[in-house]
Amino acid sequence: MNQQVYFFGEGQADGDTQMRNLLGGKGANLAEMTRLGMPVPPGFTISTEMCTAYYDQGGDDLPEGLEAACQAAITRVEGILDRKFGDSSKPLLFSIRSGARVSMPGMMDTVLNLGLNDEAVEGLAKESGTARFAYDSYRRFIQMFGNVVLDVDGEHFEDALDALKDARGVALDTDLSAEDLQQLIQSYKSIVREHAGRDFPQDANVQLRDSITAVFRSWNNDRAKHYRNMHGYEHDWGTAVNVQAMVFGNMGDDCATGVAFTRDPSTGENLFYGEYLVNAQGEDVVAGVRTPQPVRKNSGGESGSSLEELMPGCYGELIDIVGRLERHYHDMLDLEFTIQNDHLWMLQVRSGKRTGAAAVRIAVEMVQEGLIDTHEAVRRVAPDQLDQLLHPMLDPKAETTLLGKGLPASPGAVSGEIVFTAAEAVSGAAGGHKAILVRRETSPEDIAGMEAAVGILTQRGGMTSHAAVVARGMGKCCVSGCGEIILDEAAGTLQLGGKSFKRGDMLTLNGTTGEILDGEVRTIEPKVDDNFRQLMQWANEARRLRVRTNADSPHDSRLAREFGAEGIGLCRTEHMFFGEERIAAMREMIVATDLASREKALAKLLPFQREDFVGILDAMDGLPVTVRLLDPPLHEFLPQEEAEIERLAGELSVTKERMHQIVDSLHEFNPMLGHRGCRLGVTYPEIYLMQAEAIVRAACELKKAGKDPRPEIMIPLTGVDRELQIMRDLVATRRDEILAEEGLQLEILIGTMIEIPRACVTADEIAKVADFFSFGTNDLTQMGFGYSRDDSGSFLPEYVERGILPRDPFQGLDQGGIGKLVEMAVELGRAENADLHLGVCGEHGGDAESVGFFHRAGLDYVSCSPYRVPVAILAAAQAALEDAR
Repeated sequence: MNQQVYFFGEGQADGDTQMRNLLGGKGANLAEMTRLGMPVPPGFTISTEMCTAYYDQGGDDLPEGLEAACQAAITRVEGILDRKFGDSSKPLLFSIRSGARVSMPGMMDTVLNLGLNDEAVEGLAKESGTARFAYDSYRRFIQMFGNVVLDVDGEHFEDALDALKDARGVALDTDLSAEDLQQLIQSYKSIVREHAGRDFPQDANVQLRDSITAVFRSWNNDRAKHYRNMHGYEHDWGTAVNVQAMVFGNMGDDCATGVAFTRDPSTGENLFYGEYLVNAQGEDVVAGVRTPQPVRKNSGGESGSSLEELMPGCYGELIDIVGRLERHYHDMLDLEFTIQNDHLWMLQVRSGKRTGAAAVRIAVEMVQEGLIDTHEAVRRVAPDQLDQLLHPMLDPKAETTLLGKGLPASPGAVSGEIVFTAAEAVSGAAGGHKAILVRRETSPEDIAGMEAAVGILTQRGGMTSHAAVVARGMGKCCVSGCGEIILDEAAGTLQLGGKSFKRGDMLTLNGTTGEILDGEVRTIEPKVDDNFRQLMQWANEARRLRVRTNADSPHDSRLAREFGAEGIGLCRTEHMFFGEERIAAMREMIVATDLASREKALAKLLPFQREDFVGILDAMDGLPVTVRLLDPPLHEFLPQEEAEIERLAGELSVTKERMHQIVDSLHEFNPMLGHRGCRLGVTYPEIYLMQAEAIVRAACELKKAGKDPRPEIMIPLTGVDRELQIMRDLVATRRDEILAEEGLQLEILIGTMIEIPRACVTADEIAKVADFFSFGTNDLTQMGFGYSRDDSGSFLPEYVERGILPRDPFQGLDQGGIGKLVEMAVELGRAENADLHLGVCGEHGGDAESVGFFHRAGLDYVSCSPYRVPVAILAAAQAALEDAR
């Protein structure tokens, strides 16, 4: 087994910043700061390997030899500080802190002032000359040990503290006397005895052993597991434990503790930013026990209250250290410090959490300052952070009341009035109202209401449900699959979070987190500035993988192009049939009983389709546009409600009974696996012929106008090469006839969507008759796993929570399973057809981690919703830079 304990102190350290996986981020950086000669209290780090060994052997006892290794390290600290652990006259006290390889703020546990007992507190009081400080430290230790180690609810301690303050008529902890704190200590020990069933331990070595065990246990507490699931971190990493000599910010008015950032974490401005408290310990700053003051003057506090003004010597030293650390780490940093008797100590440094806007600004400005190069700037910004720059977000200062949580289907934050139908959303928008469309689940028929609403909330459906996919394409905020909702659309009521809401009540959706909030909450508008454009330029220079967009309208096409899209990878045609005149012709076609009647109805749709394609191809002039021919089953274009069926029967001059027969005949037990995609084209070739004609004639019209249209025709849901051959011959014949008639030469590729597992394993056969493959990873995931993407929200969160799956496979591509199907299809397809173009148009095309996989798999492009284009561009650049490394 490797070394168990790594020492740091007096300018020497066993570790460094490169040992993050073994020492955790905190331990690695404590070692690094020590090596840099900074004032770091000595101590030692127990490696992450000890945590994993603890769990491997059952989680009962510490690994063999660890306690002895800790004692040896403690002896070294005692020698440096001339103090003794467990001593009654000059006690050496320790802080015990967790430290994973990645920052997990607040997720795991900390114990301060370890080593105090009934005797040591007297010695500390005598030595320091301030009994109040000693007893304050002891009561804090009992409370933290009781809560973290012995699982005593912290409320019991807080209630006792509040009762004592009330009895003394004081507002702050600092107003309590030494005698008051002695009384509180006795209360705290009684609370431990009552609720833990044991006395508070007086043996310092027992305290240490139990605290180390508690920090190991905290790696697997509920909040830590949830945080790792949320960020995709591995559960088997384990946490390090940092055991560090205590320094005291609560010893008097020449003492303080604080948290600071080398730059503003909200805006990225190059100004030292932070808060501190006089006569306090570190937990007080983050716990909100007292209102902290700014470290820098003129930054929000009262005149004379800043650290810069009250302790100028320590502030000057801190500023010098901040500059040295930034130049060393080449990053914006988050640091913790304590001042004891006018002496500055550094307790922690790590890469600082920052908003998307701050991340971009810091990366760009650090290039300008010569701290990093452009490649590092591209690596520095997490692709998903760009979402914050493209969508409104909640004001972090606003108060909120959480009602429930669904899936974060489409980012942004909006407030609006509840409506329960698409028609209400449309009429509300016309009247100047902002509507939140609440549905059990949406369907293509809701498209007008979805467009009119500011946000969409559904009871059912996953990350690739209709609501989620369409909302992302529109840039609309959407929370899907909130199973907690009790919805009565007929009565117009919604119950959630113990409250009942009716039509017109206000809700707020946070599509970035999936949270549903009560009432109206302030939002902050996004800003795209020169820093963003500069970062995108560097990303474009670095990447190989091209980025297209999924867009169904000229507006979305232009928007995506502004964001950097290099074409359209998926133009869905089904959304084009829901206008008032169009849906009437579409329904006429569906209810037709013979070919002539269907062709007559389709002739009415042809000019609409042609007009649509002219607009989209024009908006993407000079760039490829892949148009998917009709994909969904025909029943989606017919009404399901009795009143609507009767009305449609009258409009189409058929009897109500005949209309019911038609609707019933189109009913399928599993329509996603039924009569849809190219199966429609095989059965009703006239539909695909009409669409092909509309595409080719639109391209010819633009070509004659001096434009450069580049349409590509995609046949959906191919599973057998013969299907594609029939459809290709059909479409190619009509394409060639029109081009000959127009006297034009245009390259119009014909390919297919690979979304059925069989298509992946027979891709060599399919590639013989395809110019391109476009992987539809939404359906490929659905069929590969056998998960309904509209119903999986009821069980997939638990699968992720329990570690059955590392991530919802509809959010991030399952690289080990579905990814292998993609790789197989790429290899087989290119082996048969070296000129085969390869892309992906499923929602995974906008997921940063999945984009990295598609880069490595050798695809030519990814396609995603317009607002995810910058995310995909940055992810593609980072994948290319990782290759270069």
